[in-house]
Amino acid sequence: MTVKQLSATELKNKIQQEETLFLLDVREPHEFQYAHIANSVLIPLNQIPNRLGELDPQQEIVVICHHGMRSQQAANYLVQSGYKKIANLTGGIDAWSCTCDISIPRY
Repeated sequence: MTVKQLSATELKNKIQQEETLFLLDVREPHEFQYAHIANSVLIPLNQIPNRLGELDPQQEIVVICHHGMRSQQAANYLVQSGYKKIANLTGGIDAWSCTCDISIPRY
């Protein structure tokens, strides 16, 4: 099972079509406070193993970080843990800010 790569534009389309998505942000709290996608949920990367119970294995989960590296690690871990519908936001919040929502600050 591989992790699906989702561009910022593809994610925006899914949100606009009101698909049921769980937006999992794996950055640190100060990063999340500075910039995040509406309705995303913060679980920092190092807390994922202890907080798996908060994630629904049946739900489509899109993992988000700054540029797509930490989220890829988290996504791989979730797939190894038996989650089936996992996608990584390619380019992270930075790509989202550049292509979908310029009101979100870049850092």
